[in-house]
Amino acid sequence: MCGIVGYIGTEEAAPVLLDGLDKLEYRGYDSAGIAVFDGEKIQVAKARGRLKVLNEMTHGGEKLPGNCGIGHTRWATHGIPSDKNAHPHFNETESIAVVHNGIIENYLKLKKLLQEKGYKFTSETDTEVVAHLLDYYYKGDPLEAIIRTMRRVDGSYALGIMFQEHPGKLFAVRKDSPLIAGKGKNGNLIASDVPAVLKYTRDVYFIQNEEIVCLEADELNFYNIDGEPIRKEAVTIQWDVSAAEKAGYEHFMLKEIYEQPKAVLDTLNPRIREGRIEIEELGMSDDEIRAIKKIYIVACGSAYHTGVSAKYVFEGLARIPVEVDLASEFRYRNPILDPETLLIVVSQSGETADTLAALREAKQRGVRTLGIVNVVGSSIAREADNVMYTWAGPEIAVATTKAYSTQLIAEYLLAMKFAQVKGTVSTAEMDEMIQELKQLPVHIEMLLDHKEKIQRFANRYIAAKDIFFIGRGIDYAISLEGSLKLKEISYIHSEAYPAGELKHGTISLIEEGTLVAAVLTQEELYKKMISNMVEVKTRGAFLLAVTNVGNTEVEKAADYVIYIPKTHKYFTNSLAVIPLQLFGYYVALGKGCDVDKPRNLAKSVTVE
Repeated sequence: MCGIVGYIGTEEAAPVLLDGLDKLEYRGYDSAGIAVFDGEKIQVAKARGRLKVLNEMTHGGEKLPGNCGIGHTRWATHGIPSDKNAHPHFNETESIAVVHNGIIENYLKLKKLLQEKGYKFTSETDTEVVAHLLDYYYKGDPLEAIIRTMRRVDGSYALGIMFQEHPGKLFAVRKDSPLIAGKGKNGNLIASDVPAVLKYTRDVYFIQNEEIVCLEADELNFYNIDGEPIRKEAVTIQWDVSAAEKAGYEHFMLKEIYEQPKAVLDTLNPRIREGRIEIEELGMSDDEIRAIKKIYIVACGSAYHTGVSAKYVFEGLARIPVEVDLASEFRYRNPILDPETLLIVVSQSGETADTLAALREAKQRGVRTLGIVNVVGSSIAREADNVMYTWAGPEIAVATTKAYSTQLIAEYLLAMKFAQVKGTVSTAEMDEMIQELKQLPVHIEMLLDHKEKIQRFANRYIAAKDIFFIGRGIDYAISLEGSLKLKEISYIHSEAYPAGELKHGTISLIEEGTLVAAVLTQEELYKKMISNMVEVKTRGAFLLAVTNVGNTEVEKAADYVIYIPKTHKYFTNSLAVIPLQLFGYYVALGKGCDVDKPRNLAKSVTVE
C-alpha cells in the first residue's frame, strides 16, 4: 500500500521518479506527488487521481528540474483522497519534504503537542506530523532530527526525506513498511519495491527495521537508530527486466495468468531430485519433522485460500492436524501453541502486515516458523526461522494468479515431504504423485489454449449482480478463490459456500437466472455435488460446472461445463483455478474495469 521512490544523481530526478511510481502503481493508490530540489528550493507537484494526471501536470517531469527528489503514490488512510492530502508533505517553511508509507498510530497525540508549540497543519494526514516533528528536532543535523523523530513516533513507516539545507543528500528510514535502496550507475535510489529500480540497477539493499540510509549521488551510507554506521551487503536481483513489463499483453493480470506454467515449473524443479521431495530450505531433520504434532497455516486473502486447500492435503497425506487462520484474527484469539507446533505463514510480498504480526507472535512464544513468500529478502523471509521461496517472479497485477499457483505448489511439496518422512504414503503412491506434479505445467498450458471458450461464456455475465460458487472438500477451497478473483476485479457481488450448506440458508438467495459455479473434481463427491446442483437448478439457477475430463454425468445438471485434465485428487485446484481466473478476468474486461488496479485495493497490504 502506497509507493515511495527517491533519486539523487546526475540525471533529471522528476522523470526517474515518475517512472518509478509507474512501476509501483500495482500497490494501489488514489493520488500521487513528487518533490524535487531545483537548486534553490524544493518544488512540489501533486494531484488526486491516476499517475497520468501528475504526469500531464508536470509535462513528464520537465516542469520540475533538479537532480534530487522524492515521489509517492498514496492510498488514503487518514483524510480523503485529495490534492491537499497527497504526499509529499512539508514543514511550515517548506524546507523539509516527506513521503510516507504506513500509519503513525500516535499521530493525534503528537499533533496536539505540536499545535501547542505553534505548528499549523494544512492536511488531514498522519504524515504531516512527521514533517513538523522533523522540523522541531532539526538543529542543522538531519540524522539527529530523524533519529529523534523515530523515537517519538509509534506505528509503521517507510519515509523518504529531503532537507533543503542539505541538497546533496536524500534520507530514508524504515519500520515495518518495506523499503529498499539501489546503487545505480548514474545515481542512487530508494523505493518500496524492486520493480521501481530495475531499470536503473540490479544491486539493491534491503533496509531493515529502524535502519536509516543516507543517499548521495555516488554513495550510500547506512545507520542504526543510535546513529552508528552499519555495513550492509547488496543483493543482485536476478529478474529479467521484461518480467516487470507487459510484454505485449493487454494487462499484467493476463500476462501473469499465462506465466503460470513456467512459475509452477520453477517452483517444482529445485525440490524434486531423483524421484524424491527434497526441501533443503525447510531446515528440519527427519526427526524434527516427525516431532511436529500440529500445523498452523496463517495468511490473508488468496494466500489464506491456498492454506484451506493445503489443510486437506496435509491431513490426507501426512495425517497431521492443520488449522488455517486468517492472519488478522490469529494474533487476537490467543491461539494454543506448543513446542510441537509448526507455524507456516504465506505471503506473496513477504510484507503483509497482519501475517508478519502473526509470525512475530508465534516466534515470541517459541514456536518454529516457516515462511512461504515470493519476494527475496522481504520481512517474512528474514524473520521466519526458515523460508521457502515461490519462484513466481514479479507479480504486478493486484489480483494474484501466478503467486497463488506457486503457493499451492509449495504447500503440496511440503505435505508430500512430511508424508515421505512419516511413512504415511507408500513409495508407489509417492512416485505417482511426483509424476502428476511434473505434468501440472503441461495441463495448465492446455487449459490456457482454450481461453476463447471461457471468454465467450464470460461475456454473457457482464451484467450479473450476484454469482455463487459452490464445492465440497478441496473444491470448496477453490470456490473461495474463484469467488474472490471475480469480485475483486469485476465488482460483482460473489460468494463461495460449501455445497452441503446450501439447505441451511444460502439456497434462499437463488432466483431465476442466478449464475452458480459448481466445482466438482473429487470423484467420491460427484454424486453429492450433482445433487446440490440440481437443488439450485430447480430454483432457476444457471449452472456452470468445472470438473474432470470424463465426468460427463455432470452435463445432466449443468448448463455449461468446463473440463480440466485428470490429475491426483489433491492437485486439482492447480487446474480448476485456471478457468476461474480467466472467467473473472474476462468479466472484468467486458465491464471496462481497471483489471490490474481494482478500486480500493492494494497489492501489498502493509498496514493492519
